Amino acid sequence: MTGEAPVLCCPDKFRGSLTAQEAAAALALGVERAGRTAVGLPLADGGEGTLDVLCPAASERHSARVTGPLGARTDAEWGVRGETAVVEMARASGLALVEGANDPLRATTVGTGELIRAALDSGVRRVIVAVGGSATVDGGLGALEALEFDLGGVEVVVACDVSTTFVDAARVFGPQKGADDDGVAELERRLEQLAERYRAARGIDVSTLPGSGAAGGLAGGLAAIGAKLVPGAALVADAVGLGRAVASASLVMTGEGRLDATSLAGKVVGHVLHEAREVGTPAALVVGDAEPSAVPDGVRCLTLVALAGSAEAAQREARRFAAEAAETLARR
Repeated sequence: MTGEAPVLCCPDKFRGSLTAQEAAAALALGVERAGRTAVGLPLADGGEGTLDVLCPAASERHSARVTGPLGARTDAEWGVRGETAVVEMARASGLALVEGANDPLRATTVGTGELIRAALDSGVRRVIVAVGGSATVDGGLGALEALEFDLGGVEVVVACDVSTTFVDAARVFGPQKGADDDGVAELERRLEQLAERYRAARGIDVSTLPGSGAAGGLAGGLAAIGAKLVPGAALVADAVGLGRAVASASLVMTGEGRLDATSLAGKVVGHVLHEAREVGTPAALVVGDAEPSAVPDGVRCLTLVALAGSAEAAQREARRFAAEAAETLARR
């Protein structure tokens, strides 16, 4: 190893292939093969994987029996980081829980509300709610009913990875959750009525609030009872000390499963590249695949698909090819 500053390996998850922790470890392995020191710092943008990044130790985890998205009871983990609880709504109300058999007109966030209630009852002073990967478009009504429309005076911060507004959640996210055209129209009507209900009851117009459509409107529902919506990538980065780590690195290496235009707008990759530019630290990307037009000028980028020869091979041996890419990028 050389005496130079380390290479910071700070990726998001590669969906379907590697968790953020696995990706960071693979990148670090490649960097070390190149004869350089590596530091791993897994990241998340407020969606799935946020709990694992912010509360990685088993001692930080708790479990609660809650209502799943379609009503079946399920065990869901949440975490505590200092005086802050971390609730990942996908654990209670996620699309992965319904195994391709979702009913978006019926799916509910009740279980997420029950997880938040468990966190509030534990005596924490702050709750982070990560809202990606939901099965729901219920405007957060289920969660609010489980909470009895009360956050108990605790600061609740919603980590969002989109800027979609409340009613638009039906059109933007409904099809992803299984809604056909008629279903989208019905969900839109429900969200319009909910937005008016929240405005009348709380004086907050969620229909124009950026990010309020995240998780099918859960973000907006929580905002209506006093939660604050914040960009998820920045929140997680601040919590794990990304800024300091970037400033003390000789190279920053980040990545995700697929790089596209959205990667640079509120996602991990865009946030890391911004932090690196701010302090003049060189940056490079290792991604599963990429739209060529999305790769920023002056940033080196290697894709696992190019190295593996096919998407299937890249996904099957993602760890191997991520390490190979990192080794190549880390060599002078």
